[in-house]
Amino acid sequence: MKILGSVLFNIVFYISLVLICISILVLRPFLTTLKLQNFASFWIKFLLFTLRFFCGVSWEIEGLSNIPNEPCIVVSNHQGQWESLFIQTLIIPNTSIVKRELLLIPFFGWALRCMRPITLNRANKFGSLKKVIRKGVEKINEGYSVILFPEGTRISPDEGIQKFANSCGVLSVKSGVSVIPICHNSGRFWKNKKFIKEPGKITVRIGAPIKGSDAKEITKQSYEWVRDTYQEIN
Repeated sequence: MKILGSVLFNIVFYISLVLICISILVLRPFLTTLKLQNFASFWIKFLLFTLRFFCGVSWEIEGLSNIPNEPCIVVSNHQGQWESLFIQTLIIPNTSIVKRELLLIPFFGWALRCMRPITLNRANKFGSLKKVIRKGVEKINEGYSVILFPEGTRISPDEGIQKFANSCGVLSVKSGVSVIPICHNSGRFWKNKKFIKEPGKITVRIGAPIKGSDAKEITKQSYEWVRDTYQEIN
């Protein structure tokens, strides 16, 4: 059943991905970024519903009331595709940090560009960090929340939580908004680069806002909260 469910889900995933990307490209001249993101969020919710229906992957959210009604910096551990999609639906409008080369992928990358992400060049880490901070502050001032995965790459669930880059703390101090930490264990069910999806319930826990005047301390508190929470839910 896991194989059949995964086959059906992936058929829906890739067909609907092409359709949503084409739709976004067609609608871009007529809709604001906010409306485009709301439109895309409906597709994400539909996709996650099909994941639950075909593969038995459900989820529970704890601490949803910690999401503020104002721009913030959302930081999460990174294990795969599930959270990359799901977190987009938690707070809108938002902007994500993505690798520049993703924008070159036909249809997907073109549609992604319409969502106005902040791009980075991994070959120039220092320059990319400066760009993330500068562009992040601009986006926050425009009313966007910023989504960050401060581990920098996808991490296997068995490897726990890796150290956070200091970008979330610096961006919080520079912009004056709070960091909202999120922890999940989605990688145990939608495994990174694996075709078969494992049935089960993903736990998503949202922490209280973290704010201060010391960037390193903000990053440290965010990391420690996610690390400790992961040990509890895993």
